[in-house]
Amino acid sequence: MSKVVEISPTTRHEGHSKLVLKVDDAGIIERGDWLSITPVRGVEKLAIGKTMDQVPKIASRVCGICPIAHTIAATEAMEASIGCIIPDDAYLLRVILQCANRAHSIALHNILSLPDMYLPGTDTKINPFSPEEPVRSVAKRIQRIREIAQTIGEISGGEAVHPSNTRVGGMFVNVSPRAKAKMYDLAKEGLALARDQMEFMIAIFRNYQKRDWAEVGGMKVDIPETLGYHNQGYMATDPIYGSSSLDENPTWDISRFNEVRPWDWYMGEMEVTDDYPDYPVGGTTKKGTKTWPQMEANTGVPLYDGQPVEVGPRARMVTFKNFDEKGTIGQQVARQMEYTDTFYKIIECLDALNTNGKVFVDELPTGDGSLGWAANEAPRGSDVHLARVNNGKVEFFSMLVPTTWNFPTCSRALTGAPWQLAEVIMRGYDPCVSCATHMIVVDEDQRIVAQKLIQ
Repeated sequence: MSKVVEISPTTRHEGHSKLVLKVDDAGIIERGDWLSITPVRGVEKLAIGKTMDQVPKIASRVCGICPIAHTIAATEAMEASIGCIIPDDAYLLRVILQCANRAHSIALHNILSLPDMYLPGTDTKINPFSPEEPVRSVAKRIQRIREIAQTIGEISGGEAVHPSNTRVGGMFVNVSPRAKAKMYDLAKEGLALARDQMEFMIAIFRNYQKRDWAEVGGMKVDIPETLGYHNQGYMATDPIYGSSSLDENPTWDISRFNEVRPWDWYMGEMEVTDDYPDYPVGGTTKKGTKTWPQMEANTGVPLYDGQPVEVGPRARMVTFKNFDEKGTIGQQVARQMEYTDTFYKIIECLDALNTNGKVFVDELPTGDGSLGWAANEAPRGSDVHLARVNNGKVEFFSMLVPTTWNFPTCSRALTGAPWQLAEVIMRGYDPCVSCATHMIVVDEDQRIVAQKLIQ
């Protein structure tokens, strides 16, 4: 007979989510649901009636981790709707900004992933804030990579968090020759540090992969070779940047996308039957608690070709670089392999950047209500924004963000793992849950209807 364990909230990621797990007598997950319980953002509704310049700024505020990806995706969705092709040097500045954001994000996720891992040759878990070597040197390297990436982002984007230089039609200003030289020097330093950090992190993940067991809340848990495996497909639009409906050959197809209700995907009402007070952090949900994933999920379930897909570093590696390793460790290794790619691309773009080149279009269309989309390859995966702009005002706006795509895929990847390792699997996706949470609908009696309206 199946038991029910609930981990709520999950930890070491942005936003609030929960794991509802049906497990067998040995504690192995028979079915798992991972879902958002973050309060609804309402960004897509706030966008309606706003100007096409306002909406990217609104979209960037959906969370504090992914503002650059959302700014670029929303801006390019507006441009796709109005049919605006930006100048080459504006595009190069956006790619530099994108890569800086990715490098910073990978470094941040290193901090979140390391506490699950062990120092090679020991049974000692890694505390990334330890003053002991070699961890202290690694932590300092992570922080320097973040500092470099944030500085490059601030120079190219105007600000390191919410990029003020990006605008519909290009960029507000180009960078000076001196600023270009500074970014170049920073990128060369970052490349060397990223290579060392990549090698260190891959060694740590390989060490975990070879281990027979892990300790979780005082429980010794076997690590299966198939940890985090799933049989779903992958979706990626570009190794580094993205695609839009303005491209000659777009790499995302809106006709292959559809979205279903949480009611049609998640499990129904259940009662928690087992609890574990020593499980980090704060114990699992108490026995007797009612849980109802169908009604609690605050996201729709996006499908591509009728199935959930994985987006993110591994999806990009599988699609464009013949990477073929499955499971949570394969996912983590793929993320580290993107470290150096980001700095190589920054250097490549800086070599091509003309600091005297124009960065804004000569004439900015105002739109006729046509549907446009842009898929930005955010650190966590394909960030697809759709928009209709008419006479400069937004009539429709939708965000299909990476973690929204990954919720159903990760849910399937939980099957077959010990329930104590469910968060390790979930953290492999580097989730940004607030970004994924957009709207709910209530009926005439103010009861929640688990459905996201699609226009």
